[in-house]
Amino acid sequence: MDRSMRDVPAALADMNDRSRAVFRQLVETYLETGEPVGSRTLSKQLAMSLSAASIRNVMQDLESIGVLDSPHVSAGRVPTHLGLRLFVDALLEIGDISEAERGAIDTAVGAVDGDMTAVLDEAGAMLSGLSQCASIVFAPKIEAPIRHVEFVGLAADRALVVLVTEDGTVENRLFAPPAGLTPSAMREAANFLNAALQGRTLAEAGRVVAAEIAHRRAELDALAAEMVEKGVAIWSGEMSDGPERLIVRGRANLIDAAQDALQLERMRQLFDDLERKRDIAQLLDLAAEAEGVRIFIGSENKLFSLSGSSLVISPYMNAERKLVGAIGVIGPTRLNYGRIVPIVDYTARLVGRLVADRAGAPKKG
Repeated sequence: MDRSMRDVPAALADMNDRSRAVFRQLVETYLETGEPVGSRTLSKQLAMSLSAASIRNVMQDLESIGVLDSPHVSAGRVPTHLGLRLFVDALLEIGDISEAERGAIDTAVGAVDGDMTAVLDEAGAMLSGLSQCASIVFAPKIEAPIRHVEFVGLAADRALVVLVTEDGTVENRLFAPPAGLTPSAMREAANFLNAALQGRTLAEAGRVVAAEIAHRRAELDALAAEMVEKGVAIWSGEMSDGPERLIVRGRANLIDAAQDALQLERMRQLFDDLERKRDIAQLLDLAAEAEGVRIFIGSENKLFSLSGSSLVISPYMNAERKLVGAIGVIGPTRLNYGRIVPIVDYTARLVGRLVADRAGAPKKG
């Protein structure tokens, strides 16, 4: 079997106590420094007494089972993706979030006095700052009941549809209105939607509006009817970019950390993919497969494999324990996983509580 295809349990079974101790120390040192780790360095760090020669023999054995690699001619070794996976799954010691980090997240995210978009943006900014990596926040289609819809004319060929939901979220989207639209038709379209949709979710909006238009076609001006259909299409996901919200913060952290031109180009390609929302829907699927934080290293996630990045991601839930979004960190494979995991976990739980609190808050007048 190709050693790159070996699974974690098989690699772990090939390691005795001594090789596990060497492997753990090597990976921890690599994650801290980002540099290949040599036998002399390990001989000074290990709790057990091993000569540099003995450690070199252990490192060769670890390389033969596919968990270490030699990037250069030097004696230093680095963990492979399989090695990092083994370390994360079997040997990683997850720390507790520090009081300082907890306080910073509570203060920044919990104090936001705005809609959920502002909360999510602040959460992403805080994660990026604490991790010194890029953060990613993904919120799916809006599911809170609708409070108000409004159309705002900007130019002959541009209009804005504004959607306010019962949880305080305000969303704006540009679209091209029908030619010849009058202000009165725009008001008529908004009044129709507010009467038909108030208190309903977007999941219900499409079929409700279709039925109402069919029933009241004679009462609706043709241009207003087209406005109604376009407005609902924008919010219900029938148009190309859909209503999913993706917030990426801290791009500069990863760009600055790129060590060569090739890595820099790969990072740029990653962010191009994110901007186009290519395969972004899979983020929520990945997070939803298990409650709590998940770690994807390199090629384990096709979205990030080209950049050689890792993704640490956690879902956040509403009061009914229903998945409503995901939040995480994108960084180099040599992330400090033991520190990043509890930060992502705590932020996701806080965002979930805020979602639940705002959904249950008394409605304004």
